[in-house]
Amino acid sequence: MASLLQERGVQAKTANTADLENLLTDSPGVLVVTHEALDPTAIATIARFLQHQPNWSEIPIVVLLDRAASQSRIQTALSAAWPRSRQIFYQRPVAALELISGIQSALLTRARQRDVRDYLERETELRLELNHRVKNILASVVSIFEMTRRGATSADGLAEDFKGRLRALSNVHSAVFAAGGETVPLMDVANAIFAPYRSEGQSGIIIEGPEVLLSREAGTTLALCLHELATNAIKYGGLSQPEGRIRLEWKVALSSEPTLTLRWTESGGPPVVEPSRVGYGTRYMRAALTSLFGEPPDLIFAPDGLRFSIRGLLSHLSSEPASSAPMR
Repeated sequence: MASLLQERGVQAKTANTADLENLLTDSPGVLVVTHEALDPTAIATIARFLQHQPNWSEIPIVVLLDRAASQSRIQTALSAAWPRSRQIFYQRPVAALELISGIQSALLTRARQRDVRDYLERETELRLELNHRVKNILASVVSIFEMTRRGATSADGLAEDFKGRLRALSNVHSAVFAAGGETVPLMDVANAIFAPYRSEGQSGIIIEGPEVLLSREAGTTLALCLHELATNAIKYGGLSQPEGRIRLEWKVALSSEPTLTLRWTESGGPPVVEPSRVGYGTRYMRAALTSLFGEPPDLIFAPDGLRFSIRGLLSHLSSEPASSAPMR
C-alpha cells in the first residue's frame, strides 16, 4: 500500500502497533489500516489521538475490511470506540484505482481542514493585533492630551491644539495605510507618525535622512514599527519628559547593492530598564522588520535612552533609486 501511494506522489509511512503512537504524532493526512491490525492496543491508541485532536481536525480513517469478516460488527465496534470520527470502509479485494482515488479525496478533505486551521490562527492573530493597535491608539490619544495640557495657557488653546494633534494622528492612516500610489516617501511616513507629538515652533524630535521611496507594503510596516517606538517613548522613554529628545535618521550606502541603515536614539527621558518579558509590540516589530529588511533589528536598552537600528538592502523596501540629497 505504501509503495502504491508513493508511486502516485503521496508520501506514506508504515507502522505496527508499537510504532502507531509515534506515527500519529506527525498528524498524518489520512490513516489507512486493515481491520486485522486493529487489536485493542491499536484501537485505544487511535482513540487517544482522536480525543486530543484540535477543533479543526477530523482525520479520515480508511479501514480495509476482509470480505469474510463480520463487517457490521466491526463498524459498530469502531463507531463505539471512536465516536464522531470520520471512518471510510473498503471491502477487500478492492481495485487499486478505487482505493487511491478514495484516499486522495480524503487527503483533499484534510487539506481543507488545515486551511481552516490556518484561517483560525490568522483570525486569532488579527484579533490580538487589532486589540493591541486599539490600546496603542488610545494610549497615544491620552499621551497627546497630556503633552498638550502641559503647554496650554487657556481652555480654548488646549482644545484647539488637542484637535490639531488628533488630526495629525489621523494623517498616519490617510498618508500610509490609505495611500493611493504604489510608493510613499520615508520622510512622509516619519512626519505623519510624529506630527501629533510636535509642538508648533519647537520639537524634541529630529528626523533626518535622504529621500527614499518605499513600497506601500514597506511604508505600512515601517509606519507600524515607528508607531510602536513612539508609543513606547511617550509611555516610558524620551517623549515622557518635557526635556526628552528623539532622533530618527537613516542613511543609504550607494554601493553595487544600495543599503539602507535606519537608527532611532532617545535621550533626556527616565533611566531605561530592560523589561523582564518581551511584549507583543516588540515581538511584532522584530518579526516584521526581519521579514522586511532580511536582517534582525538591534534593540539596545541603554540606561540613558533606548537605541534601535536596522539595516538591509534597499531593494527589499523599494525598487526606486535613492537620492543622496539630505532631507530634514
